[in-house]
Amino acid sequence: MDENVTPNETNETQADSRPAVSSSTIPAEELARLTDDIVGALKTVYDPEIPSDIYELGLIYRIDIEDDRSVKIDMTLTAPGCPVAGEMPGWVENAVGAVEGVSGVEVAMVFDPPWTPDRMSEEAQVAVGWY
Repeated sequence: MDENVTPNETNETQADSRPAVSSSTIPAEELARLTDDIVGALKTVYDPEIPSDIYELGLIYRIDIEDDRSVKIDMTLTAPGCPVAGEMPGWVENAVGAVEGVSGVEVAMVFDPPWTPDRMSEEAQVAVGWY
């Protein structure tokens, strides 16, 4: 795994910060562009019950960009019984798969740790009227 992006660990979006990269064969400039474009793509996917995107909601737990430019994403839902549980991974796969340079996308649904509202960024809190 070449890069881990773990957004919203401290109620702040991490979209503007660059995570550490270890031993990647992808040039740094391309890796930065891929990271920005992947986060941008994730911000186009919305939870239909909450007026905020899944990235700002803190539903994305991990993004790994492999040397072959495939992307592995760990994500969760606001609740395990969410009515779009079967559809949302496909939405994420389609959005990230459309990013230029991405060779494939694998989305894993995880529920540990469980999502809580404290994972939301300030932007998401404002969107739902909690801030």
